[in-house]
Amino acid sequence: MSDSLLARHKAVMPDWLSLYYQEPIEIVSGSGRHVTDADGNTYLDFFAGILTNAIGYDIDEISDAIRRRVDTGVLHTSTLYLIRQQVELAERIAELSGLRDPKVFFTNSGTEANETALMLATQKRRSNQVLALRNSYHGRAFATLAVTGNRGWSATSLSPVKVSYVHGGYRYRSPFSGLSDADYIAACVDDLREVIETTTAGDVACMIAEPIQGVGGFATPPDGLLGAFAEVLDEYGILLISDEVQTGWGRTGEHFWGIQAHGVTPDAMTFAKGLGNGLAIGGVVAESALMDDIGANSISTFGGNPVSTGGAHAALEYLLAHDLQGNAAKLGSQLLQGLRAHDSALIGDVRGKGLMIGVELVVPGGKTPAPEAAARVMELAKQRGLLIGKGGLHGNVLRLAPPMTLTETEAAHALQVLTETVSQAEQELFSS
Repeated sequence: MSDSLLARHKAVMPDWLSLYYQEPIEIVSGSGRHVTDADGNTYLDFFAGILTNAIGYDIDEISDAIRRRVDTGVLHTSTLYLIRQQVELAERIAELSGLRDPKVFFTNSGTEANETALMLATQKRRSNQVLALRNSYHGRAFATLAVTGNRGWSATSLSPVKVSYVHGGYRYRSPFSGLSDADYIAACVDDLREVIETTTAGDVACMIAEPIQGVGGFATPPDGLLGAFAEVLDEYGILLISDEVQTGWGRTGEHFWGIQAHGVTPDAMTFAKGLGNGLAIGGVVAESALMDDIGANSISTFGGNPVSTGGAHAALEYLLAHDLQGNAAKLGSQLLQGLRAHDSALIGDVRGKGLMIGVELVVPGGKTPAPEAAARVMELAKQRGLLIGKGGLHGNVLRLAPPMTLTETEAAHALQVLTETVSQAEQELFSS
């Protein structure tokens, strides 16, 4: 069955639409933190649909909210009409945002959300100049590809914006990597100022930054870096957009929004993924002076539809009621400690926060990326019933981001599988 579906996939889907594993799987059902494929194999899911199934699978409170909406017979109306579920969710997000006088606009994805934020900022500042971080990823549309600082995901050099990239997000391979936190931040701030002074006309619209770089391999800068950047940005009137598509909703454990680790309130935040627990929803929350500064008509045909916003509101309330942020902090700490304690020359770096952990694999004896090792660990983990992700500039970083309802027993099991498979891959690939 899987072979047949794979052949059909290759016949009608783009060649660049990549699939995990030598033998890709079709997931057909799920419960809790586990999923089952079409061949009846069950796995502990430690990637959650790229951090999207944040609550897990088959959650009654969320499923019931969706069913209630479906039972009305009206799945869609468009934003030309009042949508109660949209307003209620926007009110809750505005309350949680910490922004001054916030307003919310809903989209269908993180890509759309970032496109919207870039439109708002460039319109407000009447400039198409944008600052972004090296190794970043912000989406697959025209402007979001342009501000993506990761060669592996840059499909085109054409761009509607003029982008200048700065150091800071990816510390492990930075030229400043050997510095203390304070000196690292100072060096990156100096770089930011020099980039503004030498590569721009001065009137830059915004900086867009991920508090933890998702596709970039969960690269985690020192706390306070973006706050230090903001002090420089304020001197030039440059807006700050925090891309919270992967870091939002408490996944980092210590904070509800990733930007809060940096001691600064941005002008706008974008979100998606975990909010809908699998439903297609994203959006922007921004100060009203920024959000309302559009002089043309605009709507969102599908963004903020009653099914997605109703289900997302139920997911958000479930997350808050069950303190999943606290659970992410507790179990994430256990996983980080266990992985850092594992004695393997294959592991170059273990980083992240909460249930957002990256394990960078290198050729033993140095820092040369080992993408083949990451691929092998993924296959070995799958054989043992654990699904994980990978990413990073060189494709050599294991990405761990399970549903935030993860239990201690499941975390301990995943840690055992991970350490054993890393050791096995090291022995297979590099033992002489």
